[in-house]
Amino acid sequence: MSANIAIVRGTCSSPADVRELPSGGTVVNLQVTTRDGEAEPAISVPVVCFDPPAMVFDLQEGDEVVAFGRVRRRFFRAGGATASRVELEATSVARARDRRRTEAILRKAEAALGEMAEF
Repeated sequence: MSANIAIVRGTCSSPADVRELPSGGTVVNLQVTTRDGEAEPAISVPVVCFDPPAMVFDLQEGDEVVAFGRVRRRFFRAGGATASRVELEATSVARARDRRRTEAILRKAEAALGEMAEF
């Protein structure tokens, strides 16, 4: 058995980048900046959400968020060449100040970790 879970809490370093897919779906890219401590360097984590809830579209630079999902390497065509990107593919995103949604994300993470403990 294997597992791939990720959770990140940080600040959006730019507004949500919304794109319509040829399939008719929507994808939103977020750049979430984390910092382990005041003296530590910032780490930028790319987060992608496919067909996200409406609140994700309105995220702006400086908004603090919590995202839960899995780490994925995506391949795509760009300028006639194949490129790849490693990102957190979020199944859940919430504003960090939204206690109800943030706690729901933490319950999902705890459940996934509990399943890992059964290995």
